[in-house]
Amino acid sequence: MRVIKSIFLVALLFAILTACGGGTPTEIPAPTVVPTHTPQPTSTMVPTPSTPLAILVLPAEMDKDSSDLYQKTVYDLAQQSGFRFQVRNTLTALDLTDPTLKVVIALPPDPGIASYVSAAPGVQFLAVNIPNLTAGGNLSVLAPDTQVDLPAFLAGYTAAMLTEEYHIGMLYPQGDGDAQRAAAAFNNGMRYYCGLCKRIYFTGIDYPTFLDIPASEDPSKYGGYANLLINDRDVDALYIYPSLVSDDLLTYLGTQGVLLFGTSMPEPRPGGWVMTVSPDTVKAIQVAWPNLSAGQGGINVQSPLGLADVDPDLLPAGKLALVQETLANLVAGRILTTNP
Repeated sequence: MRVIKSIFLVALLFAILTACGGGTPTEIPAPTVVPTHTPQPTSTMVPTPSTPLAILVLPAEMDKDSSDLYQKTVYDLAQQSGFRFQVRNTLTALDLTDPTLKVVIALPPDPGIASYVSAAPGVQFLAVNIPNLTAGGNLSVLAPDTQVDLPAFLAGYTAAMLTEEYHIGMLYPQGDGDAQRAAAAFNNGMRYYCGLCKRIYFTGIDYPTFLDIPASEDPSKYGGYANLLINDRDVDALYIYPSLVSDDLLTYLGTQGVLLFGTSMPEPRPGGWVMTVSPDTVKAIQVAWPNLSAGQGGINVQSPLGLADVDPDLLPAGKLALVQETLANLVAGRILTTNP
């Protein structure tokens, strides 16, 4: 009897539990597996003892930013061409005994390029801004830019853009034909920007306005000539021909409240310095590389002009874009400095 009671109680408990379940049990879905993609590793060049070598010679005292930029530029070019890359502060005859050495790019001071060229006829040398070297054979020369009209044109264009009533001026040396050509280009740069350059207020001064400094003048007095333009002729933006420039002069003019442009900027940066229009050496090296890596040399490499030291507060992004577009057109020959 006790056994029957136990069976009955178990059956009753089972019935109660089944009734409380409220229907079919829910199925728990299996976890979703999200497929993952493992990217293939990028292929990198594995140097071997026979991989061609490019050496970059930089002075130890070069500032870090410039040194890093040159190293990255040549490293990237070497990698793209399957070359190894090394940096030196000097070049020795022992370096030239490496049979894999194919390219040497050297910046001043001269590590003795002329004596190494004939000793290593299978190596292509590029001398960057090293004076007294002539291109030929396996020596290519990247010479300092000698264009005087393009920087002057761009300075006139930009100065007109940034000043009211086009109150801009230029100092240049008297009797210098190149400087006179630059003065004409400065004028044409302003005209290219403003067309007829109509002004609301007539002061009796034609802009741009110029002063030419006698060759015999003491350089310490150049600031006085600049002050004539700034104070007597109400010039708000000034371009000084490169042969007249000194760090002291630009530093002084930086205290006079005018906008300044030039082909090299002193340190510390003068007040009012808008931008530097200077040769783009890095771009020139990139242009020369295909010939050098292919074993072809003996050429004069022209540095294209570029912009540096741009002050975004004085030349904001929108206006900078216009200046860069104009510079690109100048370099490509689509704008003539003599006939804008």
